[in-house]
Amino acid sequence: MTPKRKLEQPRKGPCKPAPAEQARDAIAHEEEAPGGKVRMTFRVQLTREQAEALAARAIQEEKNLETLVGEISLRPLR
Repeated sequence: MTPKRKLEQPRKGPCKPAPAEQARDAIAHEEEAPGGKVRMTFRVQLTREQAEALAARAIQEEKNLETLVGEISLRPLR
């Protein structure tokens, strides 16, 4: 009888940091703003209809567009 070979376990690569830790590292490089905030600049492509609806909502709620977008982005996903 030939001896059976033991199957080797596949080697695991280094463990990835948790998403929260990755997020902290990414934001650590952003510019600091007053009040413990960070300044982030990004561009969004919207249809003209979407952009107008977003602007109308900001006007209706008497908020600036940046505040409204910040509030929307923090809502839980459905």
